[in-house]
Amino acid sequence: MKHILLLALLLTSLGARAVQLTFRVDMRQQTVAASGVHVAGNFQAAAGFGADWNPATTQLTDADNDRIYEVTVNVPAGIYLYKFVNGNAWGGAELPPASCGVADGGGNVNRQVTLGSTALRLPAVAFGGCPTLVTFQVNMRGQTVPRAGVHVMGNFQTLAGYAGNWDPTSIALTDTNGDEIYEAQVALPAPGRFLYRFVNGTTAADTETVPAACGLDDGTGTGARARVYEATAASNTAPAVCFSTCQTCSPTLTGYDTHWWNDAVFYEIFVRSFYDSNGDGKGDFVGLTQKLDYLNDGNPSTTTDLGVTALWLMPMMESPSYHGYDVTNYKATEADYGTMAEFEAFLAAAHARGIKVIIDLVLNHTSDQHPWFQQAASSPTNSYRDWYRWSTTNPGLGWYLRNGSYYYGYFYSGMPDLNWRNPQLKAAMWDATRFWLRKGVDGYRLDAVKFLVEDGTVNENTPGTFSVLEEFHDSVRAVNPNAFTIGEAWSSTPQVVPYVVNQRLDACFEFDLSAAIVSSLQAGNPSALRNQLATVDASYPRLQYGTFLSNHDQNRIFNTLGGDQARMKQAAALYLTMPGVPFLYYGEEVGMLGAGADEEKRKPMQWTAGPNAGFTTGTPWRALNSNYAQFNVATQQADPTSLFNHYKQLIRLRNTHEALRKGYVLPVTASATPLLGYARVFNQEAVVTVANMGNSPVSNPALSVNISTLPAGTYRVTELLSGQAAGTVTLNAQGGFSTWTPSLSALGANQTWVLQLVPAQPTPTAGASANFVPQLYPNPAQAQVRLELSQPAASARVQVYDLQGRLVHTVSFAGKSLTLNTSTWTQGVYFLRIQAGSAVSVQRLQVTH
Repeated sequence: MKHILLLALLLTSLGARAVQLTFRVDMRQQTVAASGVHVAGNFQAAAGFGADWNPATTQLTDADNDRIYEVTVNVPAGIYLYKFVNGNAWGGAELPPASCGVADGGGNVNRQVTLGSTALRLPAVAFGGCPTLVTFQVNMRGQTVPRAGVHVMGNFQTLAGYAGNWDPTSIALTDTNGDEIYEAQVALPAPGRFLYRFVNGTTAADTETVPAACGLDDGTGTGARARVYEATAASNTAPAVCFSTCQTCSPTLTGYDTHWWNDAVFYEIFVRSFYDSNGDGKGDFVGLTQKLDYLNDGNPSTTTDLGVTALWLMPMMESPSYHGYDVTNYKATEADYGTMAEFEAFLAAAHARGIKVIIDLVLNHTSDQHPWFQQAASSPTNSYRDWYRWSTTNPGLGWYLRNGSYYYGYFYSGMPDLNWRNPQLKAAMWDATRFWLRKGVDGYRLDAVKFLVEDGTVNENTPGTFSVLEEFHDSVRAVNPNAFTIGEAWSSTPQVVPYVVNQRLDACFEFDLSAAIVSSLQAGNPSALRNQLATVDASYPRLQYGTFLSNHDQNRIFNTLGGDQARMKQAAALYLTMPGVPFLYYGEEVGMLGAGADEEKRKPMQWTAGPNAGFTTGTPWRALNSNYAQFNVATQQADPTSLFNHYKQLIRLRNTHEALRKGYVLPVTASATPLLGYARVFNQEAVVTVANMGNSPVSNPALSVNISTLPAGTYRVTELLSGQAAGTVTLNAQGGFSTWTPSLSALGANQTWVLQLVPAQPTPTAGASANFVPQLYPNPAQAQVRLELSQPAASARVQVYDLQGRLVHTVSFAGKSLTLNTSTWTQGVYFLRIQAGSAVSVQRLQVTH
C-alpha cells in the first residue's frame, strides 16, 4: 500500500512539475509596514502556503536593502492572479491601475502573470503602479548581424528582472518587419534615467562604442560610455539610433535609406593635371598625396582645407592615351602616374584623413592595344576572339576593318567594344573589379555605362546592359558591401532611372538637373530648374543621383556662365544645398577655364600665380589657362570673398547640417517671380534655400511651405552664409507656414539665402507625441501602404495631404494598423497627419506607379 501511494505521488509530481516564479515589487515610494511586504493570489495553495488569497502567509524580503522586495515560489505552469500587500492584512493591499491589471467584475483589479515551462523572474513593479515600458531600438544598416543576434545591456537589467546589469546576452532585440531596425521592450518598475549600450552579438567585445557627443560614463569604472534615456511616461520609445553613432535614423523620419555617399562631397580629379611631384610635366600619385591636405587635412578643427570628403579619380589604369579611357591592363597603374606602391600609399593617406576614393572603371571597351584585343584580332579561331564583337562583312557605322574582318567600336577604332555575352570576358572583368576593391578603393564610377550590350540596332539602355549591371552589383558587393557605384548614363532623366533600381548601380549622374541649373542662371528665371528638381525628386530612389555643374567632358562652368562670378557662386550654392550626391570638378572652386577640345577642359590645376601656375617645375603636358595669375588657389585662399572661400563655406555647411545631406526636398513658394525656393527637412531641422536668379534685388520676399513632417511650433531662423539671425517662424499643425518674411535686408541679384530652422525650444524626448512614431511601409508605395502604430488606438484618424497642402483623404480607424489603397492616387509626394488621442505625427509618403 505504501508503494502504491508513493507511485501516485510521483505520477502527480511528474504531471504538474513545479516552475520557479519570482515576484518583485518596488517599495521605494512607500513606507514599509512593520509586518513587512506580502503577496497574495490564487497561486498560494499550489505553492504550499495553505489557502489562496491570504495576505499574511507569503512574505517578500529585501536582502540587499535596495527597497526592491522579492520572493520565489514553485508552482505549476499556468495563469495566476495576484496583488502586493504592504503589511499582512487586506487594508494594506495595493490598488493596481486597470491599465495593467485584470478586473474581477466586482470593482477589484488584480495583476496577472502567465507562467510557462521555464523559470520566470518578473520585473520589479512599483507598488500600486504599472510597469514603465521602454522600447530600445537600434538601426543596424551597414552592420553584419551575426547569428547570435543583436542585444541591449545596461544599468536597468536587474530592475527588469534579469540576473545582472551590463549582461550582453539576456535581452535580445528582433527585427520583425525587415527594416533593419532591431527592438526590444523592457518593463521597469518606475520611470527613470537609464544607461545602455547595444551589442552586435553576445560578448563584451561585440558592444558598440558610444561617441562622446551622446554618451556618458557608464559608471562601471572602465571608462566606457553608454547611451542615456530618460523614461518619463508609462510607455517610452528610445530613439532608433544607428549602431555606434549619435545619429537618429529611424526610417519613418525620412521614408528612405541613406548611405555613406549621401554624407559625402566628391571631388573629381584628372591625375595628369592635378600636381606634378617630379618635374616631368605630368601629375602623379605622389603629387596627389602631397595635395591631400588642400582637399581635406583630416582635422575637423582646422578651416583651411576645402573640406571635400571623397575623391573620384579619372582613369588611372595602364593606357596608351593621355585620358586613360582605353585600358591596356586592368590590374596595373598608368606608368605616367606612378607605381602600384605609390597608388597604395596615396590610398592609405586619403583614408587616414577620412577621405573615400572611387576610381573610373571602363567596362564598355578596351584599347585596341590591349593584349586581349591583339590576340582576338590575330585569328578568327583565337580563344579571345569572342571577347569582342566581330563580323565577316561590314555592317556599317562603328565597324572597323582589321585583318580581313570587322570589329565594333562605338566611340572610335581605338576603343573596340567588349562582348559582354561571353562568360570568360565577364569572369576576367569581375576579377579586375575585385582586384581594386581588395586594394581598398571605395567604389567605382562607370564610364559609358549605357552602351555595354547592344541589341541589334539598339545601342543604349538594353535589357542585356541591365543584366550585366546586376551581375556587376553582385560582384562588387561580394567583396565590399559598402562600396559605391555611380554610372555615366548621359541621357534624359526617365532613361537614367532604370540604372539605379533592381540592384544595378547605387546612383547615376543627373545631367538634366545640371543643364537646368545652368539654363536657369543664364535666363535669370528659375522655372526650368524648379520643374527639373520636381521631376528628379519624383523619379529616383531618394537622393540616389549625382549632382554637378560640369565635368571633364563639358565646357567648364566659368566659360558657360561667361565668367560671371556672382552666378558661379549662386550655381555652387544651389547644387550644394540640393538633394543628391554632389561632385565638384577639380579647379571649379577657383574658376578655371576650359572649353572646346577635351584637352582644353582638362588643363593643369592652377595652384599659384607663379611659373606654370605652381603645377610643375618642368614643362606642363598641356599649356596653362590664360587666367591662372588671378584665378589660382593661393590668391583665392587669401581673399575672403573669393569663389574658393565660397565653395569652402558651402561644403562645410553641407558637412555640418544633416538636413543638407539627407533631408527630403519640399517646394517653397516665393512672392517674386525670379526667386527659387526649396526646403530640405531631416528630423527636426529644416534648411530653406532661397535664390534670387533675377537681375534686381528683391525686398521682403514672402515665403510659404504648405506641409512638412516638422512638428508645429516656433523655430529660430539663421541665415547660414552670413551668420545673421533672420527672426522666427511659426509652423502650423501641418508643419507649414504661410507668407513668412525673413528679418533680413533685400536679397540681391544672383544672391542666395540658406536659412536654417531649428525649434526655439528643444523638442521633448518623452511624452505622447515624441514617442508616437507610426510606421509606413512600403514607402515608396504603389498599390497600397500599411500604417502601423506601436500600440493599439481606441480611435485614430489619418488625414492625407498632397504636396500643395490640400486635404485629399480622411480615414478613421481603431486598432494598431490600417491599410490604405493608393492605386488610384496620383503619383507623387503625400503627407499623412496621424492622430491618436493627443498624440500627433506627420509622415511623408511617396506614391509611384
